[in-house]
Amino acid sequence: MKTPTELTEVFRQQGLKITPQRLAVFAALHGDCTHPTADSVYRSVVRDLPTVSLRTVYAVLTELSELGEIASIDVGTGATRFDPNVNGHHHLVCDTCGAIFDVAVDRLTAEPLSSPDGFDIRSTEVVFRGQCADCRSIDPSLLNPPRLNSPTPSTTQTESS
Repeated sequence: MKTPTELTEVFRQQGLKITPQRLAVFAALHGDCTHPTADSVYRSVVRDLPTVSLRTVYAVLTELSELGEIASIDVGTGATRFDPNVNGHHHLVCDTCGAIFDVAVDRLTAEPLSSPDGFDIRSTEVVFRGQCADCRSIDPSLLNPPRLNSPTPSTTQTESS
């Protein structure tokens, strides 16, 4: 992600005003590789700027996303996350704690074997799910992983022989 100074210049070039709220969001995102939610960015910003609203933080995150400076991602953890790494990559998601990690893979695109006629594929997102090292080190009897996106028995299909 660009530095707060670089983002300030991007906003100026777009004719957008540089406000204390925008600067605070830029600073909160800088160096944050946790793929924060809008709520976590808000909690960070409100410490230094107590009058900022969650709505304002969302608006700045949306502006950054529309300008291509961050990516808005949904990896099935229940909240939209914001990724300052806009270079091609995929994600690892811990099923226990919900942590998201960037991962480089040998291919950025996965080409479908078939698709409906006329379907225009614009991007590919691959999410690897598992358990991070920190969660694996915790006593397994204390864990109750949420099993994100796991099929329920009523939706599981079996092959007939």
